[in-house]
Amino acid sequence: MIAIGSDHGGYKLKEEIKKYLEEKEIEYEDCGTFSKDRADYPEIAKTVALEIQNKQCDKGILICRSGIGMSIVANKFKGIRCAKCDNEEEAKYSKMHNNSNILALGADYIETDKAIRIVRMWLATKILLGERILLTYINNKSSSTIQ
Repeated sequence: MIAIGSDHGGYKLKEEIKKYLEEKEIEYEDCGTFSKDRADYPEIAKTVALEIQNKQCDKGILICRSGIGMSIVANKFKGIRCAKCDNEEEAKYSKMHNNSNILALGADYIETDKAIRIVRMWLATKILLGERILLTYINNKSSSTIQ
């Protein structure tokens, strides 16, 4: 299942991505925000990261105006590998080589159709075996994260 969340700046794009996920019958959990009213992006990023940490969801999508703030907060959590992607190639390689488990998008910089193509690529890409072994080692050694 995918945990999806946005602040007010990413709300509209989040709703469009949810429509795509529904069309493809991909299960998701909406972690907020639930309107265009102001919302604090760190709280949304924390909620999505914890859903993955606690194994309620296996991956996530975060959307704010730039995608940067969300990715910074999410990456503070142990086991989270959030990649801010602006195109399909970045999404592909973030998953293939880094096994990103959260995709961050900047709503101010990409149109809806492009965002959906990025999401589609990210969801379809598998990690390479050698990268998986390396990431397991790195994640086991990491100590500068929130438990």
